Order: sequence, then C-alpha cells, then structure tokens
Amino acid sequence: MKRTNLSALDAIKNLGLIVILLLVTITTFAQVSGTVSDETGPMSGVNVIVQGTDNGTTTDFDGNFIIKNAKDGVLVLTYIGYTTKNVNFKTGNNLTITMAGDGETLDEIVISGVIDIAKDRQTPVAVSTIKSAEIIERLGSQEFPEILNNTPSVYATKSGGGFGDARINIRGFSQENIAVMINGVPVNDMENGRVFWSNWAGLSDVTTAMQVQRGLGSSKLAISSVGGTINIVTKTTDKKQGGVVSSSFGNDNYLKTLATYSTGKMDNGFAASVLLSRTAGDGYIDGTEFEGYNYFISFGLDKGAHNFQFTITGAPQAHNQRTTSFFNMATLADYQKLGYKYNYNNGSLNGEEFNWRKNFYHKPITFLNWDWKLNEKSKISTSAYASFGRGGGTGDIGRLGGKFASSSEFRDSNTGEILWDEIVASNSGQGGNFNEGFTFNNTPDFQTGTFLVNDADLYSGSNPNANPEDRLDGVSRRNGAIRRASVNSHNWYGLLANFNHKLSENLTMDAGIDLRSYKGFHYRRIDNLLGADGYRDNNNVNNRFNVLTTEYSSNLNNLWNVFSDIDDEEKIDYYNVGLVRWYGAFGQLEYTKEKVSAFLQFGASQQGFKRIDYFNQLDTDPNQETDWENILGGNVKGGLNYNLTEKHNVFANAGYYSKQPFFDAIFLNNRNNINENYENEKITGFELGYGYRTDKVKVNVNLYRTSWKDRFIRVTNNFDVNLTPNNDDDDIEGFANVLGVEQVHIGVEFDFDWKPTESLRILGMMSSGNWEYGSTVSATYFDDSQNLITYANGDVPEETLYLEGVKVGNAAQFTARLGLEYEAFKNLKFDLSQRYIDKLYARINAADFNSEDHNGSLKLPGYALMDAGVSYKLNLENSSFINFRLNINNLANTDYIAESATNYFPGDRGNDETYLGINTSNKVFFGFGRTWNASVRFNF
Repeated sequence: MKRTNLSALDAIKNLGLIVILLLVTITTFAQVSGTVSDETGPMSGVNVIVQGTDNGTTTDFDGNFIIKNAKDGVLVLTYIGYTTKNVNFKTGNNLTITMAGDGETLDEIVISGVIDIAKDRQTPVAVSTIKSAEIIERLGSQEFPEILNNTPSVYATKSGGGFGDARINIRGFSQENIAVMINGVPVNDMENGRVFWSNWAGLSDVTTAMQVQRGLGSSKLAISSVGGTINIVTKTTDKKQGGVVSSSFGNDNYLKTLATYSTGKMDNGFAASVLLSRTAGDGYIDGTEFEGYNYFISFGLDKGAHNFQFTITGAPQAHNQRTTSFFNMATLADYQKLGYKYNYNNGSLNGEEFNWRKNFYHKPITFLNWDWKLNEKSKISTSAYASFGRGGGTGDIGRLGGKFASSSEFRDSNTGEILWDEIVASNSGQGGNFNEGFTFNNTPDFQTGTFLVNDADLYSGSNPNANPEDRLDGVSRRNGAIRRASVNSHNWYGLLANFNHKLSENLTMDAGIDLRSYKGFHYRRIDNLLGADGYRDNNNVNNRFNVLTTEYSSNLNNLWNVFSDIDDEEKIDYYNVGLVRWYGAFGQLEYTKEKVSAFLQFGASQQGFKRIDYFNQLDTDPNQETDWENILGGNVKGGLNYNLTEKHNVFANAGYYSKQPFFDAIFLNNRNNINENYENEKITGFELGYGYRTDKVKVNVNLYRTSWKDRFIRVTNNFDVNLTPNNDDDDIEGFANVLGVEQVHIGVEFDFDWKPTESLRILGMMSSGNWEYGSTVSATYFDDSQNLITYANGDVPEETLYLEGVKVGNAAQFTARLGLEYEAFKNLKFDLSQRYIDKLYARINAADFNSEDHNGSLKLPGYALMDAGVSYKLNLENSSFINFRLNINNLANTDYIAESATNYFPGDRGNDETYLGINTSNKVFFGFGRTWNASVRFNF
C-alpha cells in the first residue's frame, strides 16, 4: 500500500508538472516578440499592434517588444516620419524588423556607397543622429541647424534673426570648417567654405536622417571636417504609395503648408515622389518679412542589379535681414532703448516695409545616382550632381552728405528706423531733411565710384540736355545713395564614385574619386535707385564714368529661372569670377569581426584656383585672368572600436589633414595678386570614447583634442597701427591679413538616454571645452582702398599680435541639457527640455591684440532656455493617421545675449555703462524670446 500510494502521488506530481509545462508553452507561443530598428540602430517608441485588434505595445529603448495573447496575423508598425509597415507573423515568432524613414532605410538609398553613416558600437567616432520623426515634431519654426542644439559641443544661433540666417559651430569651429553633406555630396561653398542655410530652407521637409559626426569623422572624402561632419540624408523615391498633407502656423504670422505624394513602386520598377511646400511670415525680428518655397521631385527605377535615382530639390526664397555687418550693427545700448527686436536696417517706404538688407537666392541641386551590384562581393555607387545658384544680398552704396546712408544720421531718433521717404526725396531733388550740405567743395571724390546721377538741375527733367561730363566740375552737385545688390551666383558640377569590394568575410575595401568644377560670379548691380535717375560708376577701369539706370528686382518671382543670362546684366562697383577645380581620390579599408571593428582611410586632392577681374584690370591686360594656382592636400585617419561586452565598448581615432587654404587666402584683398606666403592648414585630431548600453540606458563619453595650425585670417575693421616707427598709433579703417594662426581645442562630452518606464524617457548631455588660440602671430595692413599700408620710409610694417591663450569666441564652450518625454496615455506625449549655456565668449578682432597688455576674450553672461511640446496621434483606417503638435521655445521668455561681434570690456571706448557686467558699447545679438508653433499632419 505504501508503495502504491507513492506511485499515485508521483503520478499526480507528474500530471501537475505536465499541465504547468503545457500552460507555459501555450503562454509562450501565444505571443509574438521582436526587435525594431532602422539603419542607425534600435528604434524606441514604435507603435506595434495586431491588425484588426486593440492588442499592441510600443518598443522599448533597445527596440524590443512583446505582445501577449497574439494569434497568427499581421503586425502594423507606425512611427511618425517613417513608412507604416505590415509584417505577417505566427505565434511564437521572434521577429527582426527594419523600419524605413519616409519610404527607405538608409542602406537602401542608391548612393549608400558614398554616404558615410556611422553605426553604433561599430564606427569609432563620436556621433549623434537626429531622425526624421524628431525633426518633424521638434523643429517647428526654428532654423534647421537649431535641431542639433541638444547634442554635445554644438552651438547654433539665429544670428541676425532673418529667415535662414542661422549659423552653427561644432567643438568651437565655425561652419566654414564643418563639412556639410547632402546625400554624400559636399555643399560647402568651394571658394570660402560657407554654408548659407537660407539656400537650404526646405531641407527639413525632405530629410530622412541627419547625423553629426564630431571631430574628423568617418567620411572617406578629403574634406575640411575640422570641427565635424553633418550628413543629411534626404528622401528617395518612396516604394510605398501614399502621401502627406500638413500645415503649421506660429507667432508673427508664420505659416507653412506642405503636400507630398508618391506613386509607390510599380510593377515595371518605376516610382515617383513629389513634395511642394511654402513658408512665409513677418519674422520675429522687426523688418524681417520672408517668403520661401521648397520643391522635391524624385524618380526611381529598380532593375535588379541596377538601381537608378534622379532627384532635384530647391528652395527659392527672399527675406529681409538684420545683418552681421560690423559697421551697421546696433549696440547693447541701442537695444536697451529700442527693444531686443530692433532692426537697424529697416524702415517704411511709401507705407511698406523696406530694408537695406535683403537676401534672395535659389540654389537647386540635381542628383543622378546609379547603384550597380556587380556580384555578391562588389558594387559601384555613383552620384553625378549639378547646382546652379542665382541671387545675392542687398545693401547701401553711396553717400548722403559724405556719410554712409546706412549710418545712424539717417534714422529716426525715436524709433531708430531708416527714413526712406527722406532719402528718396533727397535723391530725386525734391528736398527733404538730407538736402543740405551735399556739395563736394570742388573736390570730386571718384575713388569709391558712388556718385549718383540724381541732381535735378543736371540730369533730370528740368535739364534733360545737360552733358553728364559737366558734373566733373564739382560745383553745386549732390551725391546720394541707392540700394545695390551684391550678386554671388555660381555653376557647380561634380561626380562622386565609390567601388566597394568585400576582400574577405571580415575585410572590406573602398576606393573612389571626387571630381568638382565650380565657377562663381561676383558683382554688384542696381536694385533700387530710391528716387535717383541713375548711378554713375567709376570702378570699371574699362568704362570710366559709366551711367547706369537699370534696376534689377530682388523679388522672389524673379528667382525661379536659374539659367538667366548673367553677361547682359549691368554691373557696378566690382565684377570678378572665381574658378575652382577639385580632383580627389580616396580609399578605405574596414575590418569587422565579432568584438572588433576598425577603419583606415586616406584621401588626396588637388585644388586649383583661378581669378578673372573684369573691373580692376584692363581688357588688354594679360593679368586680367590669372593662371591656375594648384595646391595639393590630403588626409589620413583611422579608428578602432572594441566591444568589451554586450554593454560596454571603447573606441579611439586619430587623423591628420593638410587642408588647402580658402580662395581669399590665395588672392589677397579682392585683387589678382597671389599671396606668395600661403600655406596649407594643418589639422591633427585625437579622440577617445566609451559607450554603455542596456535595455534601459544608453551612455556615451568622449574626450578629444584638435590642433589647427597655419590658419589665415582677414580682419575687416578699424584698428591701430604705427605708420612710422616709434610713433603714436593711427586709427586706420581697412583690412589686416593675419598669417600662421593656431587654435587648440580640448574637451569632454557626455550624453545619456534613459527609459526607466515604458512611458517615460529622460535624456541629457553635457560638454565642456577649453578652446584657445595657441600662438603669437604677425599681421600686415591694407587701407579701405586695398592699398598696402607702409612706413614713411616705404618699409612694410609687420605687427605682432599676442593671441596665445586667448579664448576662441562665438561658440559656447560649456553646454548642458536635460530632457523629459512622457506618454500620458496612448498616443498623447509631452516633452520638456532645459538647456544651459556658459563659457560663451565674444568674437575677437585679432588685430586688436597688438599689445601683451590685453584683457583676452570677453565672457558673455550664461543663460538657460526651456522648450516644451505636446503631440497627439489619431489613428484612422487603412494605416492613415493625423498628428497634432504644439511647440513652445524659450518657455520662460528669457532675455539673453546669443553673440557679440565686439570685445569691449567695461570702461573701453570711454563707456562705463554696463548690462549684466557687459559694456553697452558692444555690438550684440539677443536671442529670440518666447515663440510658438502648432501643426497638423495627415499621413495617408
């Protein structure tokens, strides 16, 4: 009996165990799980739902999800900015799913062999990636570069505050020394390295992802990525049929409308996508009205081994400005009197807003991409591109009573606005407050070529037969001022090709070419005569005393035709052409095996510079066109990443650049005179990094040092220079050429992303740098007419500038941020972000440091800004949805100085008045106060 009872008990136990195992098995297989990612890594917050049910969840920080009680069916995955994806599943499946931003994953873009996208725990560089979902939700009415302000060592401001006038610094380096690339194509100006964001005002509409690689980066091209590289990956032709209609509005009559549609990939492999948008508003700053359009057209053809993509995108725009021109900028004292929105370029003409400064430009770029898969190991990616830029910026030219028309004498003493009607009255000979004191005292001044043919007694209806040459006697003549346009147009062609070959299971080789040809047209033309009959130019040595009367409009509707004839336009003041050609080659070896990944890159380029001057050189002078000045440069860099465990990784990289100088360092002082002392700039960078990853937390720490030697700086300002040895200083207005400048930038960066619960996400970052000039240098000086300043005995003075240890200005050396994202309930999200800025120094004038007894760089007051937002997603039938979004920037309406163009300490310039300890004579820009933007976006 005892043995029987034990057997019965064992049977019961065994039966219970079987039941439990069955229940566990049923429970296990009655669920579906998986991981969701895109090319840049795991995606958190993706909505995953079983089609036709309410059973769903969202992915965690590492992109993982589990849905219980799920029968065989279809999963529907949605994430704003990404194509909705349907995935068939069976219970018990553990899926790996790749989401496509706006129809494509990054590796599906045809020029994937040209775009250098860094991968987490593999590419050994410091990197931050902003995906289209965040850009769509958070950017609002901000400038495109400002979306990067929440990443370490980035300082982006609106500068003067005009539409598209933002600037960005990375690790203390300005955007001339940051490589900006669109679909792998470099877009920095080939003459000066600048990036004008107003030319790319519609880029946020078509961006799939934007990745910032701080430091030398992983780009294979021999480009000037001193501070970092911004890779912008745009939409390609969507493979899924559908579209988006959206509208957003905000403060100061901001209004943006957008529509996009894609045919989807058809049976013949063809697909097409189109996007159109319009943005307009009055501008937060007084007198900065703007209007811009954006278009994006893409055609794709997939033929198996061959994939073709044709894309054209552009953003014609016109906007009034508050410029950074040193001589016109308002002082801190002006803003205290007239308000922080004050615009010293603005006024009213015939009851309409009118501004000395207006930017107008249209720079379409066209890509033709071909991806050819030769076999399982090899492929060739090619991108041919062309860009035709047309436009420029307006300003004043001429004198009123011997003074610049943009000076304070011609502004209302109470409002600070330009008295446009008075200027017109004076120019047209109709009187006005500026009608007195305009004689030349029998001393004609033709040096600047600013004489206006506007005297009613000499060249208007009252005396139509007057001989223009009679004006040379200098008797009873008035001068005047007009609005001119400085045109900077270009034709730019390029070809990028990359051959990728898998040498072994772990080793990959890349080799390619980078060819570019650039022709820049630089001249001035009449924009608005402001009541004058014409303008007489004396700056063209081939046509002295030339009277011109044609006005060329800077309105938006005149920008669409980028093939308009440049040669036939009447030109004033200057006319020159800059030509640049670039021949580059690059190569890379990349090794990846289990825990280790490494790369070694090398690149070489020859840049050729040539200048043609049609105004300063006679047509018969062989020096009107220079020979090509060809300069070699190149780089070598490498890096190693080691994954210590599944959670920890470390990396290191180092590199050296020999970077060719910019165009104006070769041809000094806007002349065909070649600088015999130019040198390549030398950049050396080192970086160490650490990463930590769990299912809840992501942490990055970076240490870096960048040395930048043999820089050339051209300073435009007033400065003191001894014209005779051992004599007192004289105040000279003109230019200083400074050679051999060195900068050393050292810093640490930290950022984290923590998701303690399914509904709460906490993000933060901190960066601290020590960016200083590292050498004492010398300078030579030129006056305002480009003449070399010499001693009385004819020798050329070279003055020592004591820059060593002076802080680099115009970028915050300490930034920090803490952000919260909270999903209150399904599809309703709130976010809050606090950013702190400190160790922000004024922009320095190198020529001011001609004595060892100086105060260094002026430190501006630190500040903190809070941004907030809320979004709600309304799901509709057939995977369609509507997204509502509200953004509020600078929630507390904080007053702060974003930048200073001068370096005046208390007591300098005879001024003891201060604001927050800052001399009120400083010429500054305040940042924007509270702004807001609301949007509705319908995806179908």
